Amino acid sequence: MKTVKMNDVELCYEVFGEKNSDVIVLIPGLGSQMIRWDTTFCDLLVEKGFRVIRFDNRDSGSSVFNSKREIPSDKRIEEIFAMLSKEGISYSLMEMANDVIGLLNHLNIEKAHIAGRSMGGIIAQLLGSYYPERVLSLTIIMSTSMNPSLPKPDPEVMAMMTQVSADPVLQKEEYLREKIRFAKKISGSGYIFDSNQEKALLEEELIRSRTKNGIIRQLLAMASFQYNPEVPKKITAPTLIIHGTDDLIFHPDCGKDIADSIPGAKWLLIEGMGHFIPRELFDTISESMVSIINKKLPY
Repeated sequence: MKTVKMNDVELCYEVFGEKNSDVIVLIPGLGSQMIRWDTTFCDLLVEKGFRVIRFDNRDSGSSVFNSKREIPSDKRIEEIFAMLSKEGISYSLMEMANDVIGLLNHLNIEKAHIAGRSMGGIIAQLLGSYYPERVLSLTIIMSTSMNPSLPKPDPEVMAMMTQVSADPVLQKEEYLREKIRFAKKISGSGYIFDSNQEKALLEEELIRSRTKNGIIRQLLAMASFQYNPEVPKKITAPTLIIHGTDDLIFHPDCGKDIADSIPGAKWLLIEGMGHFIPRELFDTISESMVSIINKKLPY
């Protein structure tokens, strides 16, 4: 893994399949790290002939947003929002999209295929709309356009997301139990949830994390995002939207809305998939990504 410094951001990234010329960039979701794009999944894409770049968004994993403003970790998200919003947000989703362009520039990559999950899918839409000359194709997984008329997240899931979490240093076991409980809740009914695998991933994330509670700034970036129906309409790259029937964070209607808004977009609804990509779907999703790249999707 390497790090590139761009203004007030230190972006950590990793490249698979250095010798391959066609590039796929994988954008993680809210608060999640690049390792949520599993190494096995990345290797599948390499085997299909692609150079794969995964990275940590600013304020997550080993990527850092250098800010003098400290974020408290003992208050509810609503309280922190009220406090920080008075001073203005630290950055926007558009600035996070610009991080991707900065990374491509650093690696001397003119154009790339972009795949984003959850919040990363919103960032992918911004890239496709504002940087069409840099985007060869888009794959948007379990995401949303942020259209305010769309269904809201499941209330129980929202409560779990906004509660004050246990301190991962002082209360590590309780922290892990909370996170595993949440991951299982959103994982969907169609695939077996492996709590041991999730625990190992969470522990790896704790080791990799360089920012304390940076997810709050990412949440503020999302909360301040102004929905613009013209953004998806301007996307011209071949686009695939993948969503699960059991997604409790972004209802399937959110994915369908993106598919209906982007000209010519393909829509793949997966029965039993939640807000999570199980190993059993690695083949299906990687093959679908390659199919949209090659413009050979059957649906």
